[in-house]
Amino acid sequence: MMIDVHHSVLLFGEILIDRFPGGDVVGGAPLNVARHLRAFGCAPVLVSRIGQDAEGARLLQTMERAGLSTHGVQLDSVYPTGVVAVHLGAEGHRFNIVPNQAYDHIHPRLARVAALAANPEMVYFGTLAQRADSHRALRHMLRATSGQRFFDVNLRDPWIYGERLHWSLRHADIVKANDDELDRIAQLLNMDEPVAEAQARALIERYQLRGMLVTCGAAGAWWLERAGEKISIASDKAVDVVDTVGAGDAFSAVFIFGLLQGWGMPIILKQAQQFAGAICGIRGAIPEHDDFYEPFIRQWSVDG
Repeated sequence: MMIDVHHSVLLFGEILIDRFPGGDVVGGAPLNVARHLRAFGCAPVLVSRIGQDAEGARLLQTMERAGLSTHGVQLDSVYPTGVVAVHLGAEGHRFNIVPNQAYDHIHPRLARVAALAANPEMVYFGTLAQRADSHRALRHMLRATSGQRFFDVNLRDPWIYGERLHWSLRHADIVKANDDELDRIAQLLNMDEPVAEAQARALIERYQLRGMLVTCGAAGAWWLERAGEKISIASDKAVDVVDTVGAGDAFSAVFIFGLLQGWGMPIILKQAQQFAGAICGIRGAIPEHDDFYEPFIRQWSVDG
């Protein structure tokens, strides 16, 4: 498990402002994953679009402070930077996702240019930024790359479209979803399989996936590879949860990093679960200081 650096990862989708009751936080799943990967020593490139407004300026400043490349971030003079109102409750968090934001209008040609320049080993994309015009940019971008494709399912009502989900699965190598999303996928695609493992296996066969990663919150996570056995990891019961915002993104980041490093799957799941649990112990999806990452990186190097 030796730590290598400079793996190139291309990430497509929304970067935005999460508006919490206590204040604004920069966010968006691609940005959260990219921020973690950068701290691990990778070279992530984000392809997104922001408005020429105060929120957009804050996002650029945050990226620059974190050492993230901004070359793939497009500026929009018409549409505003994306905003999501986050409501925290006893049963988790709810999202009010504002429509027609800058990230809905990512320019296809500029996305393709960024993809060609990045020459990535791994391409990350999700669902939310495909709800409008940006889906065309993703198609152009994927045609310009040859890296493995990691599809992070992130279903948010009412922005769920069966045909976009089907397209994304057809263009993915690895699919990540939580257990609720897996069941929703089965419903959207009219699948007959009643239980999660059978659903995942059917998706792997139907779309010729390398494998499927399913996170289950407090119940842990599991991985199913084509023609392989299910590998499971339990959650860390010792975690003192502050909030669960960004836990899935943290899991994705370590999972991607572990694949690029060539770690074995049990180790990848273990390290991803531990890191996601630690993120649950802070407010928001991203730690304030890089010191947060140091114990994990040190341990990964020692274990190698």
